[in-house]
Amino acid sequence: MTNPKVDIFFIKAKKWQKELAKLRMIILDCGLTEELKWGQPCYTFQKSNIVLIHGFKEYCALLFFKGALLKDANGILIQQTENVQAARQIRFTNVREIVEMEPILKAYIYEAIEVEKAGLKVNFKQNPEPIPEEFQNKLGESPALKTAFEALTPGRQRGYILYFSGAKQSKTRESRVEKCMRRILNGKGLDDQ
Repeated sequence: MTNPKVDIFFIKAKKWQKELAKLRMIILDCGLTEELKWGQPCYTFQKSNIVLIHGFKEYCALLFFKGALLKDANGILIQQTENVQAARQIRFTNVREIVEMEPILKAYIYEAIEVEKAGLKVNFKQNPEPIPEEFQNKLGESPALKTAFEALTPGRQRGYILYFSGAKQSKTRESRVEKCMRRILNGKGLDDQ
């Protein structure tokens, strides 16, 4: 069943209108609940996120929240970046692709529902990246910072570690750590408002 709150997303969509409408129809055929989350149409099963529709400049996509657990018999799931651990996308550039893939898409959606029903969880790597020395030193100096950092979700922790590590020079890493300390102490992730 369509959700009036989500209708607005489809009405406002400047690009991919036919594609988004077709994806919506396919997903709703699978009996999922339509909601608006993060400003995108999100489809849930018993309050658990299953799949999200989103549009980009070059393509529109279905995003499976636990895509890493799907068998991907057709080899169509894409890991957006190497840092994405659970979610996987199927990308489209025209409505014909979606129409041709409808039975496959439904099979993937039903499999994602089964993954949820079975209670399967993605095993997230806990900070696979080493914590940069400059940040490690700050954590050692400030118990409050260490406690606040450990209280962040694994994804937020990882975001900071990747951001700090991304600087080539020690001075830049130190500067980034200094700039982010207040956010960490406030329990905020790098990209949180």
